[in-house]
Amino acid sequence: MHRFILKRLYYGLFVLFGVITLVFLLFNVLPGDPARMMLGQRADMASVEAINRELGLDRPLMVQYLGFLNDLSPVSLHSVADHSSMWFPDSARYAPFITLVSAGDARVLLKKPYLRRSYQSKRKVSEIISQAFPNTMLLALVAMGFAAIAGIFTGIVSAVRKGSWIDRVSLIVSVFGMSLPSFFAAILMAWIFAFVLADFTGLNMFGSLFTVDDFGRGEYLDLKNLILPALTLGIRPLAVISGLTRNSMLEVLSQDYIRTARAKGLSYYRVITRHALRNALNPVVTAVSGWFASLMAGAVFVEYVFDWKGIGVVIVNGLEKYDFPVVMGAVLFIAVMLVIINIFVDIIYGLLDPRVRLA
Repeated sequence: MHRFILKRLYYGLFVLFGVITLVFLLFNVLPGDPARMMLGQRADMASVEAINRELGLDRPLMVQYLGFLNDLSPVSLHSVADHSSMWFPDSARYAPFITLVSAGDARVLLKKPYLRRSYQSKRKVSEIISQAFPNTMLLALVAMGFAAIAGIFTGIVSAVRKGSWIDRVSLIVSVFGMSLPSFFAAILMAWIFAFVLADFTGLNMFGSLFTVDDFGRGEYLDLKNLILPALTLGIRPLAVISGLTRNSMLEVLSQDYIRTARAKGLSYYRVITRHALRNALNPVVTAVSGWFASLMAGAVFVEYVFDWKGIGVVIVNGLEKYDFPVVMGAVLFIAVMLVIINIFVDIIYGLLDPRVRLA
């Protein structure tokens, strides 16, 4: 089991290294002058050169890449010889940190990953992400909870009532939900429930979970703002879970032990809930874990349409303003979350099914 876990960790680190390299190369070939963005278009050349020197943009691309890796690594190498160097352990960037090894001017530090600073607000990217992440996490949890509960219930009913009008309607809705892009679903849901039917639904307000009072007396909790984005984000996983539960239930219901349980006189409800459902949920758990990781990354369009202040809005605003450190940090954060969730799920599979460890 230890070898299996180490193997999954190795694969996860390899994937992260590839993502970091791709993100760095992609955002360093895009047009735009970070110094001009920070100082304005009328800035003098001396100020522009000073900013480029501070950001390390006056150095060769390979040196910038090594500095980027050094900033992201929890264990990093620095030099105290030159205070103006990009390798100097500036406390404003890396604090708090612990010096692990000290040899002459060289230092090996243990620190939090440094994601640079925003070109626009000058804030640390890690602070911007930490402020937006709870909203995205809450939205993904509510959407996944809704999709899992509704999808499993719908799949069970469709399997039990196979061939009925309920089953046919469920299949049509599942196909429609799987084929509906998230950005179009968000616009459609907003138009129907927040515009056309706004007088009946009362969902004509967009925003985050906490809304500023009209009279400026502070923020208040507004759960209505969570309904539409959560429903919209949960449409596709609901459709997948519903179809998967139906197919898995039909396969389990055709097994011999189910017929034996019925022959022993057990009620149909007991057979479904205590025997069939328990064995049919294995692939459903796989789908739920995979879709939850996808929701963390796929909430960008939904958050932007409903003005939900999460990582999706942060990414879109960063792209609009060419704020590359914010976009790069958010993309890397999402990649780390996906890798961590996938490793965690793989470990659970290895514990539940020893055959997975042989893969």
